[in-house]
Amino acid sequence: MKHLLLAAAAAWLALPVTAQEPAPIPSPGEIAAAAPASDWIAIAPSDLLVMDLAPDAKGKPRRVVIQLMPAPFSQGWIGNIRKLAAAHWWDGTSVNRVQDNYVVQWGDATEKKALPEGVVTVAEDEYVSKSIPNFENVSSVNARAFMVTKGLKGPPPPPPLDKPEDVYTGVVGFAAGFPMAAGPQFEFWPVHCYGMVGVGRNLSPDTGTGAELYTVIGHAPRHLDQNIALVGRVISGIEHLSSLPRGTGALGFYETEAERVPIVSVRIATELPAADQPRFEYLSTESGSFARYVDARANRRDPFFIKPAGGADICNIPVPVRAAGEGK
Repeated sequence: MKHLLLAAAAAWLALPVTAQEPAPIPSPGEIAAAAPASDWIAIAPSDLLVMDLAPDAKGKPRRVVIQLMPAPFSQGWIGNIRKLAAAHWWDGTSVNRVQDNYVVQWGDATEKKALPEGVVTVAEDEYVSKSIPNFENVSSVNARAFMVTKGLKGPPPPPPLDKPEDVYTGVVGFAAGFPMAAGPQFEFWPVHCYGMVGVGRNLSPDTGTGAELYTVIGHAPRHLDQNIALVGRVISGIEHLSSLPRGTGALGFYETEAERVPIVSVRIATELPAADQPRFEYLSTESGSFARYVDARANRRDPFFIKPAGGADICNIPVPVRAAGEGK
């Protein structure tokens, strides 16, 4: 019997050892998808600007939904935009400019259409704000990502010299779901990331009224920060703008009326029938899920990646947005 037990033990020891596979590391998208419902914030229909373009060549509708910037940012221009939408001012205007790797712009191509009453002139100092609610600084995230790359432990250090926080300013982060930057005098401003919507203007001191709007469709033109008012971001339908033919005129303007894309209507969502009102929600930028999402964007550890970057540009951390109820 003893010999049998020894033989069995020897046979067991000879079996190959099967290593336990490590748990898969979730991607940023998987982290957002797994976020609990309590981490998502509904966007009020009163803060959604709905632009319907003429149907495409196949007769399919083209709807673009813009989330307007929350207070305290750009509220003078946003007040004008609300007046313009209420007056149905954009109906019958058009998309006039598509510049490759830059912007799509829309408004009155003739520049002669009278503005509705109550549109105001906004001062240049309104490009920035001296107050901001719940600013989430990403510098510690980039510092932690650097530590992971270098195999370091302990509290996050200041951003290393070879990983500057931001080329354009000292600090970047998020507030109320939007990408923001901060300056040394405690001033804050939104930044020109992909899909952000701004106000077209002429030379300073002109600041634009909000009648001419544009959205970024290329590499983030951060040099425009603090020089033009940002009033929101496209949260649905950006493909209807980014895929348009590029203009052949100066700065990508269309040279003929036939090239322009007609705008059927622009409305604040609350003016639409209840059944036609778009409903969206964004991942709270103050939530633990968003912190994990940002960390994953800064240092990709999911299987596809070989070398983590050790940091992330503010515009490479798009805030997740989804249709309301999509996660149920």
